[in-house]
Amino acid sequence: MNMDLLSHNAKAWDRLVEQKNRWTLPVSHAEILAAKDGNWQVVLTGEEPVPRDWFAEDLTGVDILCLASGGGQQGPILSAAGANVTAFDNSPKQLQGDRFIAEREGLSLTTVQGDMRDLSTFSDEQFDLIFHPVSNVFVPDIQPVWAEAYRVLRPGGHLLSGFMNPAEFIFDSKELDEGRFVVKYSLPYSDLESISEQEWQERYGPEAPLEFSHTLEAQIGGQIKAGFVIVGFYETLHESRVIAEYMPSYIATRALKKAIDH
Repeated sequence: MNMDLLSHNAKAWDRLVEQKNRWTLPVSHAEILAAKDGNWQVVLTGEEPVPRDWFAEDLTGVDILCLASGGGQQGPILSAAGANVTAFDNSPKQLQGDRFIAEREGLSLTTVQGDMRDLSTFSDEQFDLIFHPVSNVFVPDIQPVWAEAYRVLRPGGHLLSGFMNPAEFIFDSKELDEGRFVVKYSLPYSDLESISEQEWQERYGPEAPLEFSHTLEAQIGGQIKAGFVIVGFYETLHESRVIAEYMPSYIATRALKKAIDH
């Protein structure tokens, strides 16, 4: 398939907003009010809330980058909890969801459109925390994501990331929908290389986002290579898929940019 990946996936997610995909639905007024009162939760993977001790006890004044995290969900909640939030996403309509909630609720929230692999719009050590839910599945090379996250984080800051278990991608997805586990693809999987364009269009449709699996070496080892220290880890199920009977589909990590010793 010969296409502009960044543009294709931006348009694909814009269409998912129009279709009211689960991950494009902005949070409610009640959730914002609760967050302002200190009662809030956000997710990196599936439906399981991130442990609260992965965040500072008080988010007031904390500079947070919601990386590839548009949709009017995590960003507005963290803003309502007191943080200074910048939402960065490739999809204009996902960012529109963040602005909609910010305007409705009187929140201070900045939105920036761009490629998660290129954070050159931000200065070095600009943020205290990066919140990066399952989204690097939409780019073929994730080392630039980790390197850029490390650069824009302040020493002592954390990167919270969610990503797909690569084992999800070895199965024939059509057979999996029918409850049959048929191993078909070698890893790492790529919508651009592991499947023909005809098969991809028949299975997903020409307007679907393009996806890529990444090895655990790239996901976890890549963070370490960028300079991070992994200090937190958990796995969650994909409750809507039959594979949840056998294995978790998602992984979450908390990575620390260590402060420099003097």
